[in-house]
Amino acid sequence: MTVRRALPLLAATALLLTGCAGQSPPPRYLPGGPQVPPAGAVLDYQLGGAYDPPNGVEIVVRDRAAASIDDLYSVCYVNGFQTQPGELDVWPDDLLLRDDDGEPVIDPDWPDEVILDTRKADEIAKIVGPWIRDCASDGFDAVEFDNLDTYTRTDGALSRDDALDLATLLVDTAHDVGLAAGQKNAAEDASLLHSRAGFDFAVVEECAAYEECAAYTEVYGENVLAIEYTDNLPRPWDEVCADPETPASVVLRDRDLVTPDDPGYVLETCG
Repeated sequence: MTVRRALPLLAATALLLTGCAGQSPPPRYLPGGPQVPPAGAVLDYQLGGAYDPPNGVEIVVRDRAAASIDDLYSVCYVNGFQTQPGELDVWPDDLLLRDDDGEPVIDPDWPDEVILDTRKADEIAKIVGPWIRDCASDGFDAVEFDNLDTYTRTDGALSRDDALDLATLLVDTAHDVGLAAGQKNAAEDASLLHSRAGFDFAVVEECAAYEECAAYTEVYGENVLAIEYTDNLPRPWDEVCADPETPASVVLRDRDLVTPDDPGYVLETCG
């Protein structure tokens, strides 16, 4: 999973000016290929556990181990740049990023996730590729790839280009099996991830809280799925909904994304 980080205002402005000038948002349907999420549709974000979504929900995001929902646009979550908790054994030792002492580099914000060595993009893609194909065979419509910005947490060991190379391979695999590909967070790289890696839409956490929604909508137009969290809501929810910069498909969730049988469960949408 991804920890949100604020994008400095000046850097975000510069990126929007340099990366998005003259660029048109992607079409509602990809020519001859996958369908992107329906613009403005009601979203539910279920990474903490699958459950029957409330009435009115049209888009559901679930972990790749969960089932899709036939009647809803279903997005499959894949962590393509770090190990998932409990899945370290899936990865060969030589694909784990290691420090100068030969120890695996652990994400400082997620101590149960080890960073993958994205300089070995081809080898990583051989492992992640079957997961993507499973998402397609399980009936999902799209896949979101998390931790695209892992390179920023490696003290220079990995680069943006390393991440883009791997992202391109994963997006190509998704498109090959009929899935739209979603960029997860990484506002500062949105323009490159769209134009170079080929992402079709974005799944973003706390863009209202960190005032970076425009970094995504300038690139993807209406094709942005947004999640805000109750413990970091910048202002009342109705004001977030009324803000013209807030993506139309936005949901308010509890931080742990628990299921409705948990007393901490929160799910609110706009409208």
